[in-house]
Parts: sequence; C-alpha cells; structure tokens
Amino acid sequence: MPIKIPSGLPAREILQKENIFVMDESRAVKQDIRPLKLAILNLMPTKIVTETQIIRLLSNTPLQIELTLLKTATHVSQNTSGEHMQAFYRTFDEVKYEKFDGLIITGAPVENLDFTEVDYWDELCAVLDWSKKNVYSTLHICWAAQAGLWHHYGIPKYSLPEKMFGVFSHRNLEPNHPLMRGFDETFVAPHSRHTEIRREDIEKCDKVEILAESDEAGVYIVASKKRRLFYVTGHSEYDAGTLAAEYFRDVSKGLDIALPKHYFPGDDPEKMPLNMWRSHAHLLFSNWLNYFVYQSTPYDLNTMEEIII
Repeated sequence: MPIKIPSGLPAREILQKENIFVMDESRAVKQDIRPLKLAILNLMPTKIVTETQIIRLLSNTPLQIELTLLKTATHVSQNTSGEHMQAFYRTFDEVKYEKFDGLIITGAPVENLDFTEVDYWDELCAVLDWSKKNVYSTLHICWAAQAGLWHHYGIPKYSLPEKMFGVFSHRNLEPNHPLMRGFDETFVAPHSRHTEIRREDIEKCDKVEILAESDEAGVYIVASKKRRLFYVTGHSEYDAGTLAAEYFRDVSKGLDIALPKHYFPGDDPEKMPLNMWRSHAHLLFSNWLNYFVYQSTPYDLNTMEEIII
C-alpha cells in the first residue's frame, strides 16, 4: 500500500524509480479508508535526503499514511532552499491543535552543545510535551533520542572521546517485544554521533527498558514501558553511502576524522560500501507502525489518552 506525500516533493520521483508506491492527494481522497496521520520533525541539515530515507522505510507496509513534514520556527535551515521549506513544511504552531497517530523526530548535528544551548531547545521541549497529548506514539532518532530521554526522564548524555562512527553489531535483548519481532539475534546498524547515553543511567529509571545494544556502540534501542515512546540512538534510515558522504565532507574541511568502522570494504575508502542494515531498518519501522501505531491508535484521534511518563 502507498504512502501519501505532498505533490511535487522531490522524494516522489526518487522513490518511484525504486518501484516504491507513493500517491499524491488527488488519488488518496478516492480511497475509502482512514490513513494514519504521521508527522516528521526533520532536524537534519540535509532535509530532502532525510525525507527520502524515512519515507522509503514508511512505504514498506500495507498501510496508507498521510504525511506532514515539520520544521522548527526558531532555526532556519542553511542547507535546504527556502522554497522547498515553504512548499512542503509546516511549523509546530501550525499543527499544535491537531492530533497524529505517530511522530518521528530525527537526529540533528548539535550533539556537542548542551541541550539548553540549542537554539530551538525550548521549541523542541514544547513539541515533546505536546506529543504526550496529541500523538499516540513517537519515535526519536539519534540526538532526538538523547533529547527525549533527558527531557522525559532526566537520563543524561555524555561526550565521547572520539566520534562513534561506523556500522556496528547489536544484540537483540528482547526478542519477544513487538518492536523486535523478526530481528535476528545479532544485526548491524549505522551510528554517527559524538555523545552517548549509558546503560547504568537507564537502569536507574523504572519507566524505560533497553531492547538492543552493542558492545562497541552501546545502547541502541530504548522503549518506554508504556510502549508509546521509542528511542533509537543510531541511524537505521541511512543509505549505503551516507556515512561515506559524511566522512568525505569532513576530510574536505580538514577535520580530524577517522574512517567509519566496519564500513568501507577492507577499510579502503575508494571501495563502495554495502548496505548491510537495510532489512533491519525496514523491520524496525514496519514493526513500529504496525504494533504501536496502526494496531493501537484509536480510530477517532480525539479520544486519544495522554501518555503518562
């Protein structure tokens, strides 16, 4: 089944070339079912790349999805045209009286800042508080996972001595949890971050649990025990070449950046990396959509119960 996206969104042409079924508003209104209302708060600098990556994963289910792209009002994107942002994005103030089945909050390149130093921190806190009453389930990615865990539970982040950068092996700690159904006992996923959250802090909080972790990369997936909030510290949505693009970008800037670990074949940056996490990424997003959005959200969103943290 398709995902409904705004007419003219650049992701449409890319995904159609991959034989992924997307539809515009004119076709969607002819289908007599209620689509899931999903919002993406896109905090990544390369907006179009991130839109495409996440829409690709959301499209791989039998559910119709109505997508709303959100931006911060307190920070203007420097890497995406104003025309694109004006055409396809809405601010929090424009949707704060609406309700959504699901919300995805992306990562952001602000990890080296304290949370309160981020120029849109107050706005993000407002979104996180709003989501408890107006969104059935929220998926937080990378920095957003750290921000959400800090805001909701006081779980801190810590600076790393060097960037956690590469593709790492993870253990499925809770194979019977619906989010982890179908996962192999071990699987790989990309990470690209300068900070971490720690198991010992999470274990002090009886409201969350760890579903997957890595010996090298640490905690990967955390879930609220109420099963409505999820936190993923890596970037399963990344394409095969995303880490390479980040690496070569930093090299061109003269930054001291190590090769991403377990990524380039033979650690040779001249060789094309392989996407070894694609199936895991599709499973993560489809499990979240199926078990924690579609099968759980009320048909009438106005009857939604507030999330109790």
